[in-house]
Amino acid sequence: MNRRSFITKSAITSLGFIALSRCTVQSVGTEASKETIKLIPDPNAYLNLPAGFKYKVISKSGELMSDGFLVPGRPDGMGTFFNQNEECIIIRNHENSPDSPENSPFGLDNSLVDKISRNKLYDAGNLENPGLGGTTTLIFDEEKQIVKKQFMSLAGTYRNCAGGPTPWNSWLSCEEDVTKADGTTIEKDHGFVFDVPADATGLVDPKPILGMGRFNHEAIAVDPISGIIYQTEDRPDGLLYRFVPDVPSNLFAGGQLQALAIKGKKGFDSRNWKTKTMNIGERLSVEWISLDNIDSPEDDLRLRGFASGAARFARGEGMWYGDGEIYFACTNGGPKQFGQIFRYDIQSDELELFAESEDKTVLHMADNLTVTPWGSILVCEDNGKENRLHLIDQNGNITLFAVNRSSRSELAGAVFSPSGKTLFVNIQENGETLAINGPWDIFQT
Repeated sequence: MNRRSFITKSAITSLGFIALSRCTVQSVGTEASKETIKLIPDPNAYLNLPAGFKYKVISKSGELMSDGFLVPGRPDGMGTFFNQNEECIIIRNHENSPDSPENSPFGLDNSLVDKISRNKLYDAGNLENPGLGGTTTLIFDEEKQIVKKQFMSLAGTYRNCAGGPTPWNSWLSCEEDVTKADGTTIEKDHGFVFDVPADATGLVDPKPILGMGRFNHEAIAVDPISGIIYQTEDRPDGLLYRFVPDVPSNLFAGGQLQALAIKGKKGFDSRNWKTKTMNIGERLSVEWISLDNIDSPEDDLRLRGFASGAARFARGEGMWYGDGEIYFACTNGGPKQFGQIFRYDIQSDELELFAESEDKTVLHMADNLTVTPWGSILVCEDNGKENRLHLIDQNGNITLFAVNRSSRSELAGAVFSPSGKTLFVNIQENGETLAINGPWDIFQT
């Protein structure tokens, strides 16, 4: 798709832009009732799924990739796209720091880093301490359910956690890290967003989008009509940001970074930790505060924004766009810190808290989320104990879809293929990416 015309064209190649009907999701608290779809215990004690569904591990850390590097560990957020042959492209983040050589795409001793041109490594660390995050791209044959090719597409960054798909067929990959250059083995400042085109056939030029700010980035969601990009911040006192680009087709041309504030309630605290400030279903009018010094060398952007009146959120995590609305999770929001999910209505400029768990057996620390082809929200958990996938439909009913039995690892990066037939998800600490298929229509009745 031509970047210059992305606003006027429908983004048919990414599930991020499949229409989600406007919905009011009810409380996911202790009184919430679960749907009764039964999970079948996996005989391999790996992943419990409903009857008729099956999983396949399609990629595992340490495997040799098509470009001669190794599949990096700790896979996280993902986006999917079609290529010209209508094959599924998966762009996958890797939440690695330089101090985790066991997850390195360059081998335990980073000996393979010499194969990369220095200008393709965002932070080469003087070749002693290279950034081990970044992204990999997979070409997936959906009919055969096999990976045809996989390769590194962004290298040298730190802790690429989540991100989001764009209407111009790329993945915005976010660094959840604010390490500063030290003049020796850390060559660059970190805490930025990078654009990885879906049609890249190898490593892209690792150019940070400075206008989107420097902070502990988590996820993004793009409004395809205006080109405005919304961003979460994974901090217990984080903000909700938006980047208004000067030229929607060129994020490097600059723009204005702003933070969400509640009208008439300066410094609003949405976390509901000690005091109940926001109720389920309550809709609050918002305004946007313009921020300055967004390179934030002291990592104080959120603190300055809050002092200027911005609202505070409890560890903003996954974020996805759906039909004029932005959905995002706050992992430890709520009175018991079991998590919240918010909805922002772009047209009315209103924020709604529509899910807040007070029972960890129902929902326990929501992380990545996506919008399904039929309009429900699919939510990953990250709680260090039993991690699951949940579906929340338009009436607020929550359905348990999957349980990780293989480890205590979070489930991350859940996203559907553009066809809607295959769900991809990562079991992060296992270093594995799964493809899940089954009778999705049972959730659409």
